[in-house]
Amino acid sequence: MTLADEAISWYDRNARDLPWRQPETTPWGVLVSEVMLQQTPVVRVEPAWRSWMTRWPTPAALALDPQSEAVRMWGRLGYPRRAMRLHACAVAIVERHDGRVPDDLDQLLALPGVGTYTGRAVATFAYGQRHPVVDTNVRRVVCRVVEGKPDAGPATTTADLVAMEELLPEEPARAARASIAFMELGAIVCTARSPKCVDCPFHETCAWRLTGEPLPAGPSRKPQRYAGTDRQVRGLLLEVLRHATGPVPRQRLDLVWADEPQRARALAGLVDDGLVESFGSGDFILAGDAPKGEIQSL
Repeated sequence: MTLADEAISWYDRNARDLPWRQPETTPWGVLVSEVMLQQTPVVRVEPAWRSWMTRWPTPAALALDPQSEAVRMWGRLGYPRRAMRLHACAVAIVERHDGRVPDDLDQLLALPGVGTYTGRAVATFAYGQRHPVVDTNVRRVVCRVVEGKPDAGPATTTADLVAMEELLPEEPARAARASIAFMELGAIVCTARSPKCVDCPFHETCAWRLTGEPLPAGPSRKPQRYAGTDRQVRGLLLEVLRHATGPVPRQRLDLVWADEPQRARALAGLVDDGLVESFGSGDFILAGDAPKGEIQSL
């Protein structure tokens, strides 16, 4: 039995019941889930995904609404530029592909905000194609089981894609299932700091476990601080703007954070990123909310 066979057998018994994995999920639903899951835990993504798909079940439905509505719907998922990219992606899908998420990898990669991982994930999980889909979890599993190292490097490389492709079955549908199985193993069993080796289908053959080499001391990656950062201030400012029914005066935004230089820097960053626009005399609004011709520079 190959590693892929063992992974698939384990997955068939242990996979989490996630809505975007259901047979009726559309390629658009898969694309939305993949964007939402970037740097965000499943427990936070699941309710947001359900709400998003209820409101915008197709790319065309989202494309009809302004970008500001996508940012509002994004809520507190974090990294709200992902909402902008999904909106731009929906518009491109309507304009280039008649509202259908393309099944060709090159066409997927040409969509706004769709990178190497996301494009391959959609082609694989939505269309059952044979592509190496490599995220942090997959790299960790392959690094330990095949290479005998406790952890993978900080970023995906061409070598990681090659190593994963070598493990995939030739039959596309089965290769796609192997890809999601390796990913699931890394997410819930072969975790970064507390791997459950006794529950792993590779327990007897894992090259890293057989070396007896322990995990390095300390976290594999330094946790990102949030409290007190510009990112926190940006989130507080966006929260006010998301719930506003009209332009928000700067004086109202000044109340969310006491440090004026940091607050001004965070607000300028939101404007530079295209999330917020200056409206009227000293007021601000989510990008896309204001009537044309009434936008000013910060």
